This record gives sequence, structure tokens and C-alpha cells, in this order.
Amino acid sequence: MGKEHLKRLAAPRTWQVARKKFKFIIKPASGTHSPKEGISFGTLLKEMLSYANSSREAKKIINTHQIKIDGKARKDFRFPVGIFDTIEFSNINENFRVIADKNGKIGLAKIKKEEASLKPCKIIGKTPVRGKIQLNLFDGNNILTDNKSYKVGDTLLLELPGKKIAKHLKLDKKSAILLTGGKHMGETGHVEDISGNKIIYKNPNGELVETSKKYAFVIGDDKPLVTIRET
Repeated sequence: MGKEHLKRLAAPRTWQVARKKFKFIIKPASGTHSPKEGISFGTLLKEMLSYANSSREAKKIINTHQIKIDGKARKDFRFPVGIFDTIEFSNINENFRVIADKNGKIGLAKIKKEEASLKPCKIIGKTPVRGKIQLNLFDGNNILTDNKSYKVGDTLLLELPGKKIAKHLKLDKKSAILLTGGKHMGETGHVEDISGNKIIYKNPNGELVETSKKYAFVIGDDKPLVTIRET
């Protein structure tokens, strides 16, 4: 099937797709999201939303330019769509956010139009560039800033499509987090303690759980600022 497809049985377990009905599935292009945290635009249309019955239909829908991902129209049916991305269908007035559900699977939550212009982005690295600081974000985007208060592990709530910083969410005690990796992927909680590369958080059942700091994604100071669950 070439480089555009992969065998369904080899697809990441985070994908909510039928694995035995067909042999192949659209392979996401490399870029903004890893395969574990993202899925191809075409697969999202076909298997998560059931808006297309084939790759040909998915391509036809995409070529209408009526769908925006994070505020921008995308033409590639292999474009990787991942956690916290927003999808706007202007022709049918529907908006979604890609989420990690309670089972650690990639899912979709229906959101209001005004929320489709907001996206939380985790800072995964910082690089000095010509006297400024480049913030390297989890989805492959970068932002230049003079502000030295931003730290790796913090989250920026961005206004789309211009990526203006609307709010700075620090990874700190009591912060609301979503786990985006590990065996607790998709679980929410509040940070109780941070020590080195580990964090301890309290889950919705009141239990204290230790996990890797790299899996913690801040979604609010004390409660989520965006929709993270199906409604």
C-alpha cells in the first residue's frame, strides 16, 4: 500500500479504530504529533466522525477547505491531528477538540465555537535565539518571547490562529493536570508534589499516584480551562 498506509494491527493502541475489518489504515505524516498522540486527518474523518466512507471521500471533504485545524485549513489527508488540537467544520457549524479519554485513547469532545480559538500548549524546551527565548511547544510550534518566567513543563493557553499567549499555566502544586502518556494516560488530577522527574497527583477518586513529570500536562490552575471530556 506504500508509505501512505500502515497495517491496522500495528497501529498504536491509542487509536480507536477497527483493527480486523480492513487490513490497512492511513499513516499520519511526520510532524506535529507522534503517532501515539495523534492520528491522520483522513482517519479522523472516516473512523472517528464517520463523515467519510473511504480515503477518496475524505480527500474530497478536505479539499472543500471548509475544515480548519487550529484555525488553519489543511489539505493533506495524512496531516497528524493530535491531543488538544481543535477542528472546525464551518459548513455544518460543528467544532471539536481532540482529547485523551479516560481509557487512554485518542477521542473527540464537541466544543463551542468560541472555545475552538483556544489551545493549551505545553512547553517542552527553551532555546536562546538572537537575544530572545524560543519556547518549543509539544505540537511542534515555537514562540519567541522576552519573558523569562516560562518554564519547561508549564502550559501556554494560546489564542488561535495567531498563537497569542492568553494565559500562563504553571506546573505547580494544586495545578489541574491531564496525563498524556504512561499507564495513566487520560486520567486527570491535581498536583500534590513535584520531586525531580516525578510528580505525585491526586486523582478524581482521591488516591495519590506517582508518575513521570513528563506526562503531566497542565490544563488549569485548579480546574480545566478547556473541554477535555466528551459531553
